[in-house]
Amino acid sequence: MSISKQIASHLRSVYTGGNWTASNLKDQLKDISWQEASIKIHDCNTIVTLVYHITYYVNAVTKVLQGEPLNAKDKYSFEHPPLQSQEDWERLQNRIFEEGEQFAQLIEQLSDEQLLMDFDDPQYGNYYRNLAGIIEHHHYHLGQIVILKKMVSIRSKG
Repeated sequence: MSISKQIASHLRSVYTGGNWTASNLKDQLKDISWQEASIKIHDCNTIVTLVYHITYYVNAVTKVLQGEPLNAKDKYSFEHPPLQSQEDWERLQNRIFEEGEQFAQLIEQLSDEQLLMDFDDPQYGNYYRNLAGIIEHHHYHLGQIVILKKMVSIRSKG
C-alpha cells in the first residue's frame, strides 16, 4: 500500500473508526442534539464550532490538492452560522463526512514523491507534514469534543 493510501486510511479512521484512540467523529457526534452541540461551557468552543473548525482546514487543503492556492486564515476558522435546527446539525454532519471522504480520495491520488514536495509554499513544509498535521488536528479536536460532550451531559442532568 502506498504512503498516500495509508494517510487516507488514517484520515478515514478519525471519521469512522478503527484508529488507535478507539474514538471517531461519527460515533461521538451521532447522539448529540443540535442544542447540545451549541452549548457553550465556560470559555471553551462549542462542539459545533469545533466541527466547523475541523472542516475549515479540510476544505482549505482540499482546494490545494485540486490545484488552487492555499487560502485559509486561522481567524476565520472558528466563524460559522449558528445551528437553527436538528436538520442543520444533521446536514453539517453529513457534509463533514462527505468532505472528509473527498479529501481522502484526493490524498490517495498523490504519489509518494509528491508527499515530499513543498506544500503550496515552502514555509509550510511538504505535503506529508501538512496531511499528517490535519490528522493530528482532527484527533486533537476530537478529544475536545469528547470532553465537551461529557460536560454537556453532566450539565443537562444537573
